[in-house]
Amino acid sequence: MSWWDIFCGFLVANVLGYGGGPASIPLMQEEIVNHYGWMTNGQFADVLAVGNALPGPIATKLAAFVGYEVGGWIGFLIATIATVVPSAIALIVMLRILNHYRQSPAVKGMTLLVQPVIAVMMAVLTWQLSNVSMGSIGIWQSLGISMVAFWALTKGKIHPAFVIIAAFVYGGLVLSHMTL
Repeated sequence: MSWWDIFCGFLVANVLGYGGGPASIPLMQEEIVNHYGWMTNGQFADVLAVGNALPGPIATKLAAFVGYEVGGWIGFLIATIATVVPSAIALIVMLRILNHYRQSPAVKGMTLLVQPVIAVMMAVLTWQLSNVSMGSIGIWQSLGISMVAFWALTKGKIHPAFVIIAAFVYGGLVLSHMTL
C-alpha cells in the first residue's frame, strides 16, 4: 500500500462515478475490494451501511474511513482530497459547459444514456452485497429484511436513515441472539 495507491484508487472511482455518490459506490467497491484488497465485500458492506446512516455524501465518508484504515491520518487526507477536489473542479467545469450547450441533442443523449449503465452497476453491487448478506444471516432473514426495507422506503415513505437504524437495532437485538 502506498499513498499513491490511495490517491489513484479514490480518484478513479470518483472521476468515473458519473451521477454522484450512488454511482461511485460500485466503482469504489471495485477499487477497495477487488483491485487493492483493502477490505472484503463483507467489510465494505458494513462500512457502506454505517456510512449511509450518517449525514453527508456517502462517497466522501467511504473515502475518509477507508483512507484512514489503510493509511492513517495521511491516508484519510489523501483519500478525501482525491474524492472531493476532482469532483468540485469537474462540477464547475461541466456545469459551465452543459449550461452553454444545454439544448444540444448530443448533451441530452449523453446524460440520458448513462443512466442505464449506472442502474446496471448498482444492480451488480446489490447482487454482490446480497450474497454477503445471505451467506452471513441466511436467505430467509435477508429476504425478510429486504422486503420490510423495500416496503418502508417505497410505500411507508420512511426516511432511509430510519430504515438503516431499524436494521441496526434488529441486528443488535434479534440477530445477535440467534444461531447463525
